Amino acid sequence: MLSCGGGSGGCSKDMAVELGDEPHVLAVDDNLIDRKLVERLLKNSSCKVTTAENALRALDYLGLGNDTLEGTVSEVNMIITDYCMPGMTGYELLKKIKESSVLKEVPVVIMSSENIPTRISQCLEEGAKMFMLKPLKQSDVKQLKWHLMKCRN
Repeated sequence: MLSCGGGSGGCSKDMAVELGDEPHVLAVDDNLIDRKLVERLLKNSSCKVTTAENALRALDYLGLGNDTLEGTVSEVNMIITDYCMPGMTGYELLKKIKESSVLKEVPVVIMSSENIPTRISQCLEEGAKMFMLKPLKQSDVKQLKWHLMKCRN
């Protein structure tokens, strides 16, 4: 199942993928097997992938964590995160990203093994581009890639 958010549907010029470049995706999941699966599927679709095992590590990588230098922002074209993680949920990570003036235009996709309509609605209303049920399949990644390609134009 795939749910898509509304929003403007566009991408800022800064976050657009240049033609010929591999899109850079940050994949966040506390489960090693799920993280490796997402990484493999994305790499099979010609994406550059950086992984993080929790939301706090993702924030550090993105330059939004407590231990990162001011103004240090890693460039990613999309963030895909698990919803249910210890410490900080994917929903809380989504909110932090959307509060950032630098990263708010980066598309965020939430994944979950639980099909809870209120959770899906909450994430989409907060600005998630898509909500996907785990385990992800290659067809799901094709949908993600389509969103990244839309940002190129």
